[in-house]
Amino acid sequence: MRVVVDIPGQEMEVRGAAGDVVRRYRVSSARNGTGQVSGSFCTPLGRHVIRAKIGAGQPVNTVFVRRRPTGEIYTPALGEVFPGRDWILTRILWLSGCEPGFNRLGEVDTMRRFIYIHGSPDSVEMGRPGSIGCIRMRNGDLLELFDLVEAGTEVDIRG
Repeated sequence: MRVVVDIPGQEMEVRGAAGDVVRRYRVSSARNGTGQVSGSFCTPLGRHVIRAKIGAGQPVNTVFVRRRPTGEIYTPALGEVFPGRDWILTRILWLSGCEPGFNRLGEVDTMRRFIYIHGSPDSVEMGRPGSIGCIRMRNGDLLELFDLVEAGTEVDIRG
């Protein structure tokens, strides 16, 4: 399996060993566009791997902060209480860059920037940039992806 994220199309493909498209999902990348530098709030480009899969067994809409479940389950009412919160829900696929000097090490390190593929509230629009760097997905799509991929799966983010 290999994952390809197309930033201009706001789409993700999961490809099999022969390169055939197994699944296709709408996503939402950074509203600031693409970029590698820490603090830019941009989605990093290039070759990555899934370094860690976080949240297996947690309920749908589990709220994560710093990769830990908070004990909260997201609801629209909770969203109204914390309107500015960047919701990371359901599962996390933590990405690590593979290209030293481009998306790995120093000020461009994807993993140290805490860039994830993660779930979002149902009200978040997919197919349009809106995150602060991560790749957002619908929770149902993320659950499916989480079961399809393993730690070490390649993720290519294209601009």
